[in-house]
Amino acid sequence: MKQYVFIVLLTAALTFVLSWAVWRISLKYKLYPGIRERDVHKTPTPRLGGIAMFLGVVAAFAVSAQHPFFSIVWSNPQQIYALLGATALIVIVGALDDLWDLDWTIKLGAQFLAAGVIAWFGQLQIYTLPIGGMTIFSSWASFTLTLFSIVIVMNAVNFIDGLDGLVAGVCLIANVVFFAYSYMMVRDTGASTYFNLASLIAAVLIGACLGFLPMNWGPARLFMGDAGALMLGLLMACSAIAITGQLDPAIVGDNDEFGRSQLLGAFIPILLPVVVVLLPLLDFGLAVIRRMSKGKSPFSPDRKHLHHRMLDMGHSDRAAVLIFYAWTALVSLAVLLMYIGTTLEWPGDYLFGVLYGLVGVAACLVVTFLPSRRRARDNEPTLEEAA
Repeated sequence: MKQYVFIVLLTAALTFVLSWAVWRISLKYKLYPGIRERDVHKTPTPRLGGIAMFLGVVAAFAVSAQHPFFSIVWSNPQQIYALLGATALIVIVGALDDLWDLDWTIKLGAQFLAAGVIAWFGQLQIYTLPIGGMTIFSSWASFTLTLFSIVIVMNAVNFIDGLDGLVAGVCLIANVVFFAYSYMMVRDTGASTYFNLASLIAAVLIGACLGFLPMNWGPARLFMGDAGALMLGLLMACSAIAITGQLDPAIVGDNDEFGRSQLLGAFIPILLPVVVVLLPLLDFGLAVIRRMSKGKSPFSPDRKHLHHRMLDMGHSDRAAVLIFYAWTALVSLAVLLMYIGTTLEWPGDYLFGVLYGLVGVAACLVVTFLPSRRRARDNEPTLEEAA
């Protein structure tokens, strides 16, 4: 665990310093676009923070290559190089879009190309689904499923990038939970070492988000832009695939001596990687349906994302961000607690996660919809006005 903490702190420190440098350079050379109609901020702000995050990530992987504890991760260097090469492609295209607004077809093509590099050259694919011993027999089916999974998560994360500190904070929480999950999953499956690619990626992303958040917290001095958001989505998808998509289905979901349902234990390994990005996926799905129903491209921008709706309900920018944090922590921790419960030795132990989730959902619903009720009450006419 100390080695992972070292990677987190190193990535955070490097990302913070690099973010400050990118911010200063961007201001000096005016490397920032104008305000768009859908933007929430009112002052032109540099959007090249993703470059700093990427450099911090690359430096962390370079250090891990020299660290003997991570030698097992680097036993297949082609996989790491394919991952970093695909990430570099996404960051370059994202940075160009942050400066000049590229056509959406160019960005989508680059995303599929990056996902293809990871799946084909890196051989990082979804080979199995841990549900009743299900194995994906067709290599092309595995390749296609991996391709679309990576592209969908990339766009889901990018779609919620609209408020100061939103993406960095949500991804920070999600990766903390996912790191805990991947660490425990490796322990519970009897692996000979705790060092694996999924946990390393999660630790690096925790550090990158931690280091970038001070520059991005409202009022933000620097945005991560498409370069940063797409990079986070790509690496988060890859970390989930690295542990879940290659998990031996024979060791997941067996009934235990208490006769607990096999289904719960079988679904959690693929459920938790999804729920940690549940809000981005929900926003992405709603946006695609909304735009296509109007005959528009699913990637055409608008101002109807979930965070925009939160502002329209009466939340301040910071309150909306904190509520997103709360929902992310609630859902991901609830499923993590359910997973922990399935590994304990008494019946009904995972019900604590269910109870936590139900209570948390009730609390978050109240906080989420309170401003609309308050605003409606404030807009009611007084007795004098009614008269």
